[in-house]
Amino acid sequence: MRTESTLFNIIGAFLYLCAGTYAWWTDKLNRIEWAGTMELLLAGTLAVAVGMYFAFVARRIHPRPEDRHAAIAEGAGDIGFFSPGSYWPLGLGLAVAVGAIGIAMAQSWLAILGLIGVFLTTGGLLFEYYHVKTAAGD
Repeated sequence: MRTESTLFNIIGAFLYLCAGTYAWWTDKLNRIEWAGTMELLLAGTLAVAVGMYFAFVARRIHPRPEDRHAAIAEGAGDIGFFSPGSYWPLGLGLAVAVGAIGIAMAQSWLAILGLIGVFLTTGGLLFEYYHVKTAAGD
């Protein structure tokens, strides 16, 4: 994760430098072009936020083979568990589509219905393999 953190922080610094240069360059025309300047500033902020997240995660986990410049064979094996056949992403996509159509058509009831659907399907996707232990010992 340290490699990714460094990469995103360098990209963020580059975008901040570009934003300053862009604002200076357009100020030579006696007015700063704010749309492009703000776009570069926000893109840099997003890159730095992702970089800081990766740096935070890197402090909490052991170094991966990629972080230690190890051999490729050390990274072999299971990466994680991914659901082989889940219908929750389809429901989530439909709920987002309903919400987006509600927003586009200025129908607040449809947008709220889509938001409720997003919350329900996100919960279903999150807790798909969560099992509750009952008093019977199941």
